[in-house]
Amino acid sequence: MSDDVRAGFCAIVGLPNVGKSTLMNRVLGKKLVAVSAKPQTTRDRIVGVHVIEHAGGRAQIAYVDTPGLQDGRGPLRRYMRDAALAAAADADVVLLLVDATDRKGRMPGEATPLAVPGKPLVVALNKVDRVAKPELLPVIEAWTKAHAGVEVVPISAQTGDNVGALERVIAGQLPTSPLLFPEDMVTDRSPQFIAQEIIREQLYHQLGKELPYASAVQVETWTERKGELVIGAVVIVERESQKPIVVGKGGQRVKELGIAARGAVAEALGKPVHLTLFVKVVGEWSSAESELVKLGYTS
Repeated sequence: MSDDVRAGFCAIVGLPNVGKSTLMNRVLGKKLVAVSAKPQTTRDRIVGVHVIEHAGGRAQIAYVDTPGLQDGRGPLRRYMRDAALAAAADADVVLLLVDATDRKGRMPGEATPLAVPGKPLVVALNKVDRVAKPELLPVIEAWTKAHAGVEVVPISAQTGDNVGALERVIAGQLPTSPLLFPEDMVTDRSPQFIAQEIIREQLYHQLGKELPYASAVQVETWTERKGELVIGAVVIVERESQKPIVVGKGGQRVKELGIAARGAVAEALGKPVHLTLFVKVVGEWSSAESELVKLGYTS
């Protein structure tokens, strides 16, 4: 082991639902990013910092989780795409995550909706625990032919299989540099932001397909007393007809949502949580630039 120290940013990019947020949570060893089967769960660039030992010494990898890359109309979708493209352009290494179970989307021509000239590229074939090994060989060959010198690493973000090897490959591509962040830093995001993400994730889990795409969560009050966090948060929907979906009969649904979210937030932040949820209608908020700014979706 040498004294070589590397540090830099690694943008995790890819199509929607390939497992970017699952991978981020896996490498950090804690829940930081909302994860669900619903497309476009991730809406912001989120930085998670991990220090590892590798063959050359130590490396601090600042992972940037990004929204899924796809075209779409409206300010919110445009904001998400811009966030992903900007993260890739600013990064030292681009990690392209590919869903190995997607027979069409896993091939080079389909899975690369962006190119960043001059940036080191690492390709991770995710969900390989659900694909027969002989089926993976042609996919790996296709990537190595399409991008000369690219490293292709089969992984499972869900189980953690080969994720350590992927991190070592990324570390080898980072520039030699002193650490960019304090060693104990995990993310650049506030506890309030993490709480919002976790509550929004529980929305997806509790409501599934019934949940309107254009829903958001905003923490309005945040108080710490006697070691307990007291949080007041608002679930925002776009239409009056959507509010009963979240509230449920007699308020039962939002109550169950609050119970699940409270436990998940307490686990993530490491302290007891008292959570109160309200549901509010903000007409067509995802189409209004001014409302997006109020909710924190800014460049």
